[in-house]
Amino acid sequence: MQAKKRYLILLSAGACLALLFCLGGVQLPAASRSRHDRSRNGYRPDQPWPHFSDPLHLFLPWDQTDTEEYNLHISPRQKRDVKTSVYKGKRCRMDSCFDFSPCQKNGFKVYVYPLQKGEKISDSYQNILSAIEGSGFYTSDPGQACLFILSLDTLDRDQLSPQYVHNLKTKVQNLPLWNDGRNHLIFNLYSGTWPDYTEDLGFDIGQAMLAKASISTENFRPSFDVSIPLFSKEHPRTGGERGFLKYNSIPPFRKYMLVFKGKRYLTGIGSDTRNALHHVHNAEDVVLLTTCKHGKDWQKHKDARCDQDNAEYDKYDYKEMLHNSTFCLVPRGRRLGSFRFLEALQAACVPVMLSNGWELPFAEIIDWNTAAVIGDERLLLQIPTTVRSIHQDKILSLRQQTQFLWEAYFSSVEKIVLTTLEIIQDRVLEQGSRSSLMWNSHPGGLFALPQYSGYLGDFPFYYATLGVKPYPKFTAVIHAVSPLVSQSQPILKLLVAVAKSQYCAQIIVLWNCDKPLPAKHRWPATSVPVIVIEGENKVMSSRFLPYETIVTDAVLSLDEDTVLSTTEVDFAFTVWQSFPERIVGYPARSHFWDSNKERWGYTSKWTNDYSMVLTGAAIYHRYYHHLYTNYLPTSLKGMVDQLANCEDILMNFLVSAVTKLPPIKVTQKKQYKETMMGQSSRASRWADPDHFAQRQTCMNKFASWFGAMPLVHSQMRLDPILFKDQVSILRKKYRDIERL
Repeated sequence: MQAKKRYLILLSAGACLALLFCLGGVQLPAASRSRHDRSRNGYRPDQPWPHFSDPLHLFLPWDQTDTEEYNLHISPRQKRDVKTSVYKGKRCRMDSCFDFSPCQKNGFKVYVYPLQKGEKISDSYQNILSAIEGSGFYTSDPGQACLFILSLDTLDRDQLSPQYVHNLKTKVQNLPLWNDGRNHLIFNLYSGTWPDYTEDLGFDIGQAMLAKASISTENFRPSFDVSIPLFSKEHPRTGGERGFLKYNSIPPFRKYMLVFKGKRYLTGIGSDTRNALHHVHNAEDVVLLTTCKHGKDWQKHKDARCDQDNAEYDKYDYKEMLHNSTFCLVPRGRRLGSFRFLEALQAACVPVMLSNGWELPFAEIIDWNTAAVIGDERLLLQIPTTVRSIHQDKILSLRQQTQFLWEAYFSSVEKIVLTTLEIIQDRVLEQGSRSSLMWNSHPGGLFALPQYSGYLGDFPFYYATLGVKPYPKFTAVIHAVSPLVSQSQPILKLLVAVAKSQYCAQIIVLWNCDKPLPAKHRWPATSVPVIVIEGENKVMSSRFLPYETIVTDAVLSLDEDTVLSTTEVDFAFTVWQSFPERIVGYPARSHFWDSNKERWGYTSKWTNDYSMVLTGAAIYHRYYHHLYTNYLPTSLKGMVDQLANCEDILMNFLVSAVTKLPPIKVTQKKQYKETMMGQSSRASRWADPDHFAQRQTCMNKFASWFGAMPLVHSQMRLDPILFKDQVSILRKKYRDIERL
């Protein structure tokens, strides 16, 4: 009898469980998922904190902690609907959901759909589209495209937002080139809505890639999607402000050790972490402030701490805290990402990440352990001890890296967009992809073009890191625009003087003259090869083309009427060898802000500072020829060619934008360009008042494209040792410079 009862009880229990399972009320534990490639340098649940602090062991892997607040607000059926409708392409990778053939045929070109009649887009999305259309990736021909971008605004997919685009599912499916999203990239900042804020975009993305803010490691498809930062509508389209770290303080400690100021959510997802911050706050060096005072009905949900929190919240100025703290807490909000992330980076306040499961922005290429502390929400109470244990040398390193990353990838919408596209291009053109060093060290991946070379030693930025030096010879490139009619012309004297330099490997004469090339016997005999090249289309920008005949790292750029001695050339090259990433040369110019006209001005007056060294007599790395040709837009190069002017200014803009440093002026004779033009047909250009007016126009056009003024003033001039010293002339290595 007892056995019968037991069997009946077991049978009844089994039937109930089966019924509940069928109705969706009980879910079996998810199978253990592979996490080998789920996160790069974002939150890694199976790893401890960065090596510079005590390891903080986690309780459970993140993928086994289906959060309670999430389960409270979303039914199992809704979960299934979200996962099946939005992430049908969950298993998508580049080799399964991307067609490489158009990219291999036409290169990495990006097409933006034309804006449909009656469709409105937000300012932020317009900035994204403008950045793409102004880049070298853009094509107006869909037949040439490797990647497609929607003109439909997909940034804000919160149904309660006024920016929400309705009927997007139908509109996307009706696009003639949609092809189930294949080779498409969708940008998104906000997804889901109250109360659960899921990652549902409200339409089937098919096989499209996502460039998404606040994306979780669970939904992130490695080497397919791109995690981008959450940025505000005020984020600048181009340029952007530089980081706020003006100088390095030793020791690198500030008034506060750790700060946060933001909303506290009383209910719903994201509330747990911020509600617990008061346990760590000490009102001295750890200041973590929250307020309940937001939303229409906050008073209905206020708790016992709200009034006290609100009062203390109003006592502190957020910017003052941000700029005077060593670490800034970045806890999750309603979504995984937060505006605090970019704010902390710019302020050189080392971010302390508290957002379990967030795939950090650009974590595929950025090593965030060099710029942030990756924490765990469940170990909140250990955070003060952890950050205090970080050595001051490490703090300084972290702080400096925040500034580099901010300026390289995050300071403008344009940089965020271009970084996204460059990441995808590296996947498509895998053989020419950038190394981790290129992405994580100066000047960053946007300025280190892998098409130039696969060897870091061929770039001007990595000599110190690799422990190598540039090739100890230079190639002189003389820009010729006048016919050769006399053996006494300056170009011939210049050629002989340069050829006598012990560092000269070869001389290239770029013939941009309308007259035919002179016969070979018209050129003087020299001890180094002289190669005469006919200029491409006879335009000014052709002097900066990456000619294969340039085999040395250093390029000595010369105008045909330049007057330099062999000693001056030798000295300039020895200086450049110590500064291979900069322009080193003789004729200097400067820029200034004209407050009356509210525009940038150009001056050739001899003053106590300068910001440009003209390429009529300057040495720089040959990589800048590649960058000038392949990085700068056709519009700027076209302007230079049309005016036959300003190419030297544009090169200075480019190099200063890359290095964030001024050029270097070396000792020269007192009179240079203006008094030497009488012998040349180009004299009329320098005497023409329109010439300087054009250069003023160029300055402002270039500054507009760069988004800011990249030129940097300097008051430094490098002279030879013993220059003008009262010692025997025989003791001086560059004695001839003083005799000029």
